[in-house]
Amino acid sequence: MNVFEKFALEYDEWFETHTWVYQSEVEAVRKFIPETGKGIEIGVGTGRFSIPFGIKVGVEPAQAMAGIARKRGIHVHEAKAETLPSQNNSFDFALMVTTLCFVENPLQALGEIKRILKPDGKIIIGMLDEESPLVRLYKEKRNESKFYRDAKYYSVNQVLDWLKKLEFDNLQTVQTIFKTTDKIQRLEPVEEGSGKGLFVVISAKKKNHEFCRVD
Repeated sequence: MNVFEKFALEYDEWFETHTWVYQSEVEAVRKFIPETGKGIEIGVGTGRFSIPFGIKVGVEPAQAMAGIARKRGIHVHEAKAETLPSQNNSFDFALMVTTLCFVENPLQALGEIKRILKPDGKIIIGMLDEESPLVRLYKEKRNESKFYRDAKYYSVNQVLDWLKKLEFDNLQTVQTIFKTTDKIQRLEPVEEGSGKGLFVVISAKKKNHEFCRVD
């Protein structure tokens, strides 16, 4: 996490210099954010994705990033996704944007999110799809990026398999970012599914195992 400590301001400035990319991703995430309920962002970074949706609680292991998010009014716990400092059944929804590619154990992290979600709670995952044609360009240039040099990309199908293994249901996906970032001069469309867009958002629901007794 040293790079996110040392270059937190540079990371945050990326969202200003690539505003149309950022706003396109926000609009894709917006498709699945509940209108009401208590939310948390896992890997909150500098708060760029919590702020548009009024999320007031975040988890972030990089102290420098957490500091910027706090200045934006977010209550940040400095912890890793694999060991969330929250009680069971605490949140109505959890957001995770471009975080899975940096965690040490993605399945454990998703299991932790399931634990802190209420029954019928939603997980919303924004990710760079390994199967997108544009990811190949990212992989070719990964050594040029101090932030994504050590990232591990996953396919949407892999993440969906993890969610199914954890017994999430109502799985849905949308995608955006169909051009290289230097060619994006306006909002990109948000389409259903995956496989074409670089940025994919997955929504899934924690099963409610409670049942009504019928006499």
